[in-house]
Amino acid sequence: MVVYLKRMHEIINHQFTHLKIHTQYSICEGALRTSDLAKYCKDNKIKAVGLCDSGNLCGALEFSEAIAKSKTQPIIGTQINFLYKGNRGKLPLFAKNLEGYKNLIKLSSKSFLEIKDNEEPHCTIEDLEKNSKGLIALSGSFDGLIGKLFFKNLTDEIFILLKRIKKTLTDNFYIEIQRHNDNGEKLFEKFLLNASEKLELPIIATHEVFYLEKDMYEAHDAYLCVGEKTYVNAKDRRRYSDSHYLKSSEEMYQLFQDLPDALKNNANFPLRVSYRPINSSPVLPNIQKNKSEDVDDLLVKESKSGLEDKLKKYILPYIDQENKIKRVREHSGQKNSEEIINFYNDRLMHEIKIISKMKYASYFLIVSDYIKWAKKNNIPVGPGRGSGAGSLVAWALSITDIDPIKFDLIFERFLNPDRISMPDFDIDFCEEKRDLVFEYLKKKYGKGVAHIITFGKLKARMAFRDIGRVLGLPYGYVDKLCKMIPFDPSRPLSLEKAIAQEPRIKREEDKDPRVKKLVEISKKLEGLNRNMATHAAGVVIPEENLAEFVPLYKDSSSNSLLPSTQFDMYTSENAGLVKFDLLGLKTLTVINKTLSLLKQRKINLNIHKIKIDDAKIFELLSSGHTVGLFQLESAGMRDALVNMKPNKFEDIIALVALYRPGPMANISIYNQCKHGEKTPDYLHPRIKKILEPTYGVIIYQEQVMQIAQALAGFSAGEADILRRAMGKKKRAELEKQKERFVNGSVKNGITKETAMFIFGKIEPFAEYGFNKSHATAYALIAYQTAYLKAYYPNEFISASMSNELSNTDKLSEFHEELKRLKIEVKRPNINDCFADFIPKENKLFYALGAIKNVGFEAVSSLIKERENKGKFKSISDFINRADPKNINKLQLEGLVKAGAFDTIYKNRRNLFDNIPNIIQNSKTIHENKVQNQSSLFSEESHKVSYLLHDKNNSDWSTEETLFKEFESIGFYMSNHPLKNYQDILEQYKVKSFSDFESSKEAESFIAGTVMSVKEKKTSKGNAFAIVKFSDLSKVYELFLFSEILESNRSNLIEGSSFVLTVIKDKENQENRFRRISVRKIVSLGEVTKSNYSFVEIQVRNAKDLDKLYEVIKDKGDSKIKICIEDNNKNYLFELKDKRKFDYETYKYLNKEHYIKKINL
Repeated sequence: MVVYLKRMHEIINHQFTHLKIHTQYSICEGALRTSDLAKYCKDNKIKAVGLCDSGNLCGALEFSEAIAKSKTQPIIGTQINFLYKGNRGKLPLFAKNLEGYKNLIKLSSKSFLEIKDNEEPHCTIEDLEKNSKGLIALSGSFDGLIGKLFFKNLTDEIFILLKRIKKTLTDNFYIEIQRHNDNGEKLFEKFLLNASEKLELPIIATHEVFYLEKDMYEAHDAYLCVGEKTYVNAKDRRRYSDSHYLKSSEEMYQLFQDLPDALKNNANFPLRVSYRPINSSPVLPNIQKNKSEDVDDLLVKESKSGLEDKLKKYILPYIDQENKIKRVREHSGQKNSEEIINFYNDRLMHEIKIISKMKYASYFLIVSDYIKWAKKNNIPVGPGRGSGAGSLVAWALSITDIDPIKFDLIFERFLNPDRISMPDFDIDFCEEKRDLVFEYLKKKYGKGVAHIITFGKLKARMAFRDIGRVLGLPYGYVDKLCKMIPFDPSRPLSLEKAIAQEPRIKREEDKDPRVKKLVEISKKLEGLNRNMATHAAGVVIPEENLAEFVPLYKDSSSNSLLPSTQFDMYTSENAGLVKFDLLGLKTLTVINKTLSLLKQRKINLNIHKIKIDDAKIFELLSSGHTVGLFQLESAGMRDALVNMKPNKFEDIIALVALYRPGPMANISIYNQCKHGEKTPDYLHPRIKKILEPTYGVIIYQEQVMQIAQALAGFSAGEADILRRAMGKKKRAELEKQKERFVNGSVKNGITKETAMFIFGKIEPFAEYGFNKSHATAYALIAYQTAYLKAYYPNEFISASMSNELSNTDKLSEFHEELKRLKIEVKRPNINDCFADFIPKENKLFYALGAIKNVGFEAVSSLIKERENKGKFKSISDFINRADPKNINKLQLEGLVKAGAFDTIYKNRRNLFDNIPNIIQNSKTIHENKVQNQSSLFSEESHKVSYLLHDKNNSDWSTEETLFKEFESIGFYMSNHPLKNYQDILEQYKVKSFSDFESSKEAESFIAGTVMSVKEKKTSKGNAFAIVKFSDLSKVYELFLFSEILESNRSNLIEGSSFVLTVIKDKENQENRFRRISVRKIVSLGEVTKSNYSFVEIQVRNAKDLDKLYEVIKDKGDSKIKICIEDNNKNYLFELKDKRKFDYETYKYLNKEHYIKKINL
């Protein structure tokens, strides 16, 4: 007893080491954030703590660094699933040393990469035996591999397995004892203690920690259900006790006081661990083609060769054409060809010197290699993106298509030797062909290339949706609650702030305890990881086999060409991986599709050789008709273009840079100075040349850098640090830079007062100054799209619409633009249209693939059948020939509602009602064909009897037809709901939106049918909605602010029509696109049901008064006069009582032959 107490006393002086911490990287299992754990360790002076996430090492490096900063020893482990004799379960493994960490990575990567399709991630026991050095293994909890075998009563297999693991790991294997009071745990413990004794295996006390505080139990239980797609109330699901919080050492020692050996082994465990992963400097792959060639020499060789080629193509042929190289002469200050060549070469060598000094030659060569390959293989690549477009080396290596000297761009904005950071080329590729580049990288670098993992998180709406589901709330109710939460990716709100701003949620919470519980649990789980995904754009390319020093992941159900790192983007960079961004840009796909359509017309256009000073393009831009143009199609941007009236490429660059919150206010100053309405302020004669191109407005970060160089003698690198300090608004650094600027300016003969004045002027501009290199590259893409639209509008819009097949908002916008351009849109037709949008002469055939629920692949198969065997002659011919897999219920409903069968069967309603019969008939025919059986009927007589039998059924009404069309297409094509109400709209003097917009009237009635509603919040938290309406003239957007929105929210349903009282904003008369606000909104249905105040009815004959009486006998609010003509005499009398006389009454009587006229 004395010995026992002595041992307990020794142990209690040690802390209990929690080895089984499950962070949020144990997806939908661990609800513990690493940052919270690190704070806990620091506050409680914890000596050591172990990571043991289930199935991955995603959090290993983050955990190691964060815990170490708290002066706590991090122990890195994971639970890997192992397959043993048909049973799959977890075994916890920990890294003792560097070799162990490498083996941990290897096994974790193997579990994802070396399995069959759709298998759960796992390794085999043989994998463990081959990669066991430096590892410590535990037997696992009751729901691990050993536990699963135990509860299947496979005790003999357990002993065989334990012996194998002991033989492999010797003294690095422990029997794990846990006491959470979970079901079956005590029975399992008894077995384990027996096994420990028989096999002479040491025992160790552990505790599965899923969350920090005990009050997290209920939320964690719901979190488990999210991951397992089940419900809290489900009986047959995984459940844990409420003991899985991070218990204190006192609690743990009390719990295991009867097992001092288990506690002692736990206390000594950290002493066995001597390694933790740490952050690393960047590691670039070696791109040398042979060992004798230095990578820096290779950069010089390829850069010089590339520049020589570029000068021959784009500069030297035009040396005598002033207008062609005017910009080059201006920005280089050189005149003849020799001087210009020398200027380019000097700039090139200056950049190469910096790149080589910073050891980034490999990075440039790798990027250049895959871009050259892409261009060679006809994969559209963007002209550049970000500050990288400011590099001449990048242009020479074909990384960018922007000549930085031509556009006065600065290399040091991209790579600054005084500010060490990794270069970052973000390259845009055509979305449809980007995977080919990934294939190339995989082929070239093999196992050394991977995507980067991302984690879907339980953000405000997602948390509400998921937790609402697992709590068993009705889907529709949860959806309604979710839509109350503001969604603005640019300004995301926490759930707490969102609820504080939305009184409707608070009202629901007060009246329904289920909602209160939903809010409570969602707040606790918000921000936790929900699922793993892949950063589709980013890849890492290290110097060696990636899986040996970074754990990899692959979703077996996805068709991804490359695996992903288990580390996210931030952690991957900390691990020394260099990220390459291969972004997908839809606009490049649109340009490529447009060029392909032009080739079909025998027009071979090289988009890279178009003139950038084409007057027709600037005319289009100045008109504001920029729907579909990259970066230039928003309403505000259109208005800015109309006011600017751009006439040179630099205007587009300026507008791309200015059209953002902050600098947007300078657009009017730029325009006024450009048009001579205001004198530019150049601040000082020495910087006039820098500010002249932008009329005295500081737009670009590069201008701030140039001003610092011109006035204060800063080097380019120093000027970049000044620019960065101004942008970051770090006061101490800013004061230091200010002093340097003023002193440098004084040395150059500028007074201190003037220097301080200029610094004060440029400082606010620098805060939101834009990157000119990026603006130039994107202005070029914008110009290319404008060129295509100006010269080839049908092909360009067709390509644009084909790229937005599922985006009905964009399709509606393009449809309106086609009407303005007077290009005829051919409605959906199974015999004429295709899966994509197809232009022919001045017509555009609507894409069947754009009809909701139809599916591109399915409709492509139907069109292939039509092209191979001819048009469908009838609905029975269609059914006989269509493959049943291409005509499921939703697909057929979409086609019918869109009118795609109108030319072969006119009654949409009859066809729609018989879709189940059609599908069954099609399956029967197909099965007979497969079995080579003949039907009892000949093909000709195999008419669709159920349709013919019902052929006299009435079709949908006009209103129903339009509603169904709207459901399937997303907007109105064949007609418009307001057309049926033209009479009443005229009676109320309702104008079309186009007429009101172009008129001088300040206030008017307009009508509109709702196309879409997007609710948002102002910065102050007030609700507003952007509502897209459609009338007979156009589609337009209006803002509904809080008061009007609150009173009309429930009525603002897609397809509903309204009469709106609108007023023009007097303060923004110049803004032609956003100057109309809504004062009142009334349902058109209410308008039609309201009684007219006065009605005069002219009846042809007195004998018809009885008929009239039957129609207007009900009392109402209309004063009615009746005029009768009899024997050339007119009789006029007024009814004593007011009657009901609304629009429906008016429509009905207007059709009756006995009514001569109705005056309202």
